[in-house]
Amino acid sequence: MVDKEVVQHKIGIIEDNLAKLETLAELTPENFLDKFYYIESAKHLLQVSIEAMLDIAHHIIARERFRTPKTYAEAFLILTEQEILPQKKGLAFLQMAKFRNRVVHLYHDVDDKEVYLILKMNLDDFREFVRAVVKTFL
Repeated sequence: MVDKEVVQHKIGIIEDNLAKLETLAELTPENFLDKFYYIESAKHLLQVSIEAMLDIAHHIIARERFRTPKTYAEAFLILTEQEILPQKKGLAFLQMAKFRNRVVHLYHDVDDKEVYLILKMNLDDFREFVRAVVKTFL
């Protein structure tokens, strides 16, 4: 059985970070890209939020005794296969895991403009993940 306190704590982290990311998303592209601290803050907040999502995914997988993922991205795939996460968002969640890996391991290869586009276009993916988990487990 899923530990609701563990899941709620991680959701709280995601929601707190989303509020900060939304503030950064309000900046103009020029202002965002001109300040290293905006860029680095966004990368960190995105990374931590995705890691919280992955922690939730792994917790659910372990507690529900789903098959063990071989990669971070596969954790989202398993939850999509189990119809916990919406099928239509499966690719978006896979891309999030890949982005997290790039920020952690290939940090020199992350384009600042891509980070800004994520802020402008993809924050709803975090909300969708939270909604799906809350609907199923909380």
